[in-house]
Amino acid sequence: MGLLIYGPNSSEIELDDRLLAHLRLVIVSKMRNQESFALSWTVEADRGSGRESLWVHPAIPLRFRFFGSRPPAINRAWIDLMSTAASRGDLRIMPEPDEG
Repeated sequence: MGLLIYGPNSSEIELDDRLLAHLRLVIVSKMRNQESFALSWTVEADRGSGRESLWVHPAIPLRFRFFGSRPPAINRAWIDLMSTAASRGDLRIMPEPDEG
């Protein structure tokens, strides 16, 4: 599991390293273009259920912490799926699609 550490208070969001690696590519691309957007995800039942969103802005500190020592292989289809959602202003965490 990795951490997305966000904001001046260093709020931590625990995510799978593989998911975090893919999110990092999409988020860094948007930040390079000085784009702000919402990052949204579903909260699992063991954590209380529901949905959460986070406003991501280039001026707010953001850090990615991976616990695995090796970067995962990148699934281009997953990047494209998340990038398409992000282009509408809401980057949603979604299950990984099959490659191809």
